Amino acid sequence: MTHQELSPTQPNNPLHGITLEMILNELVERYGWDELSQKIRIRCFANNPSITSSLTFLRRTPWAREKVERLYVFYKWKLSKKTKG
Repeated sequence: MTHQELSPTQPNNPLHGITLEMILNELVERYGWDELSQKIRIRCFANNPSITSSLTFLRRTPWAREKVERLYVFYKWKLSKKTKG
């Protein structure tokens, strides 16, 4: 099922229907904790990182969550460019 099939009510919102946990899992899978902590400089990615502790921090810290969401949108955009051409 594609992202567009999941979110027919908000087709222009790239994050609609995607949870923070899904975003974080995909970024960690793609970059790993070390590279992710270099891209987004927050301690929960650098010091003893885990999905659970990072989710807790990101849910309580809007500026950090925004950085993660922006990286995810950029990553997906870049990925779509590679597959199209």
